[in-house]
Amino acid sequence: MHSISLKEFKEYFDNQYMSLCLFANKYIGDMEIAKDIVQDVFVKIWEEKITFKNESNIKTYLYTSVKNKSLDFLKSKTYKATNKLTDLDIQKLETEPFFLREVVVQETSKIIHEAIATLPKKCAEILLLSIQDYSNQDIANELQISINTVKAQKKIAYKKLKPILKEYFLFIAFALE
Repeated sequence: MHSISLKEFKEYFDNQYMSLCLFANKYIGDMEIAKDIVQDVFVKIWEEKITFKNESNIKTYLYTSVKNKSLDFLKSKTYKATNKLTDLDIQKLETEPFFLREVVVQETSKIIHEAIATLPKKCAEILLLSIQDYSNQDIANELQISINTVKAQKKIAYKKLKPILKEYFLFIAFALE
């Protein structure tokens, strides 16, 4: 067990911050509060010099802490006084399946976006628009290129991504069942 160095801390923060914010937002429904919750978790790690056995333990700690802080927020008198979330709604958010599904969604999204970032700029841009449900024609119009260029670039992107994402495929398929 070791406490993390400032460099490691910064790497974890940079690497996990946005995924954790999106994860907290699934509970809270308010990105600004979600960001505050995630920042509080990182501050606690740093101030209390919390130690971890390995990287997996850090991720588990981060997601579990963000979940718990989010649920605490939803159960607070301040929140309950101004929002209509019922105890039954909160119970659903407290379930292990909800927690695990959201962790997998965030981690999978991160893996896919990191893989897309390895592509040439135009390929990445086209694939990101495609993921956002743009049709080939919409992408061509948006980027002012031909539809054939869109198709060719997507083909290149898929060919390059296939070996990168292959190792994660079974994990993603199993986790989303």
